[in-house]
Amino acid sequence: MAAKSMSPEKLKKFEELIQQELKESIAYIEEVSKGQSLGAKESSGDLSSYAFHQADQGSDTHLMEQSVMLMEQEREKVRLLKEALQKIYDGTYGICEMCGKNISESRLEIIPYAHYCVNCMEKMEEKKRKQRK
Repeated sequence: MAAKSMSPEKLKKFEELIQQELKESIAYIEEVSKGQSLGAKESSGDLSSYAFHQADQGSDTHLMEQSVMLMEQEREKVRLLKEALQKIYDGTYGICEMCGKNISESRLEIIPYAHYCVNCMEKMEEKKRKQRK
């Protein structure tokens, strides 16, 4: 069964959803970047001249590493959201890249940058599980 293209109204709805998520992700990245550029003392609010306790320093380092990891995930999400916007403009949005069928709207509402329908995603996950064994 060939995929039917989405109505212009639905495409507009998804474009707005993607634009909003993109805006939120970029704001998050900017916030984390700003916090990192301040450094550990300033971002924690501790501006005293006392040296850090080793445990505090370890906690701060862990939190900064976590922030970097989350920021990288957000950057990947931004890339995927931009790809989804391009698909809207190209007329290929909502079409599974594996089987060519429509991706359900309920899936796109949760993951607006989804590349695959649920069935194909499950097949890929199962294949990954088998490869790990």
